[in-house]
Amino acid sequence: MPKFAANLTMLFTEYPMVDRIGHAARAGFRGVEILLPYDEDIDGIQAGLERNGLELINFNLPLGNMAAGDRGFANDPRRTTEFEAGVERAVGLAERLGVKRVNCIAGKMLPDVAVSEQWDTLRQNLGFAAARTAERGIVQLVEPLNTIDNPGYIICSPHRAFSLVEEVGHPNLKVEYDLYHAQKMEGNLATTIRDHIGQIGHVQIADNPGRHEPGTGEINFPFMFQVLDDAGYDGWVSLEYNPSGRTEDSFGWMRGV
Repeated sequence: MPKFAANLTMLFTEYPMVDRIGHAARAGFRGVEILLPYDEDIDGIQAGLERNGLELINFNLPLGNMAAGDRGFANDPRRTTEFEAGVERAVGLAERLGVKRVNCIAGKMLPDVAVSEQWDTLRQNLGFAAARTAERGIVQLVEPLNTIDNPGYIICSPHRAFSLVEEVGHPNLKVEYDLYHAQKMEGNLATTIRDHIGQIGHVQIADNPGRHEPGTGEINFPFMFQVLDDAGYDGWVSLEYNPSGRTEDSFGWMRGV
């Protein structure tokens, strides 16, 4: 049986971020994640987690200037110093909040930099991040995103992410496997999980199409949860979906799991 966590960036958005922690606890969650907590009320988040007995399980490394189009920049050789500073910032915040995983969103393809140089930079930066987080007992993740929703994203499929982890060769680097992104790019979810469970460090879910709650699309989630159990996955499964209605009304599917 998976242990589910609520992604507070996408769920309970009817409420301020700090208040979402209490709503998640009342809905029965014991773990939560926040995509980018850096500009949030960190004192309020810390107090809310402690008050409700919740664990903040994961967040992303800084993504750069998202308003200017950044979706990470780990592939940009001109920004390695900025990337390393972002890792240090993430590690400091993770230690303060007791977070055991941080995720890297790698970036979009750069038209003015050779592809080989971008991949070399990405491998170098992920190796640095994996080593630095390992020193603090934090797992470093890297996430493939579908290029339908994220045009130009450099890690365009789960299998490219698994190959990248092998190329980096650091035992502390794992893949954040999101069934929504994986279904849009490759499908074949069950076989991929069985074949690569040792490289999967975190799982997120949303149905496809629509990126709404399980049961609204084509993915057979009861079957996928059994696949995860059979493969020996004992980590969190984070609900990273846009509710099709009120957040609290989107959890009916959990009663059948």
